[in-house]
Amino acid sequence: MDRPPPTTGTLAPEEILAFAAELAEAARPIARAYFRTPLDIVTKADESPVTLADRAIEARLRGLIEARFPDHGIFGEEMGVKPGAAPGDGPVWVIDPIDGTKSFVTGLPLFGTLIAFLDGGVPVVGLIDMPALGERWTGVPGEACFGAEPARTSACRSLSAARFFTTAPDGFVGADAVRYRRLVAQTALRRFGGDCYAYGLLASGHCDLIAETSLQPYDIMALVPVIRAAGGVITDWNGEDLSLHSDGRVLAAATPELHAEALAVLRG
Repeated sequence: MDRPPPTTGTLAPEEILAFAAELAEAARPIARAYFRTPLDIVTKADESPVTLADRAIEARLRGLIEARFPDHGIFGEEMGVKPGAAPGDGPVWVIDPIDGTKSFVTGLPLFGTLIAFLDGGVPVVGLIDMPALGERWTGVPGEACFGAEPARTSACRSLSAARFFTTAPDGFVGADAVRYRRLVAQTALRRFGGDCYAYGLLASGHCDLIAETSLQPYDIMALVPVIRAAGGVITDWNGEDLSLHSDGRVLAAATPELHAEALAVLRG
């Protein structure tokens, strides 16, 4: 599919990524300080838990972005859109302070901090940081890394050989559940849980296919540059590029061939 070449305005992607790494370094000690401690847990309208750690991390990151790039927009899970900044209009940072809050509050270390930089609505730079594990994936146009090493998706091209991940099978309901069962039945191996960690594993070639639904923009945007730069394909269930206005259905695959086969199954 054709899409405009990614840009970062007057900033080089490497400069943006370096700052994103600074943000992740600022978030890590906050997450670790709260992890596996008694937490003040609040349930949001969408029934996902919010903790003190979520709010503390987002407040810290927003403050750092405001200080460095006061003219940039910000869209965060806990505090929404920066006043006066329309998401997708110009440079925008999209942040999820703790992706996998349910893992976080139950002591499971598979939670992450997601940081994305968008220009004109296009995800250009993405970072997946795993504070409890000390692991990090990054993506800029043409280069994905796991730590300091290149990250590359597997060569899997068929569903029958694919190692499949999704966060929660019970997240698929109605017609989506039917489409999900049709897809997963054709895969070689199935694993569940992991939230954003699964996408890092896909970028490094350890799994081959991920299907999800009901995701929010802050769950998605940081994943896109990482998966694409690692050689994979990530779209919605219609094969369209993911954006701030996508419907929350995500399909990520190691190769174009695997993605096309999975997409055909989801479409029925």
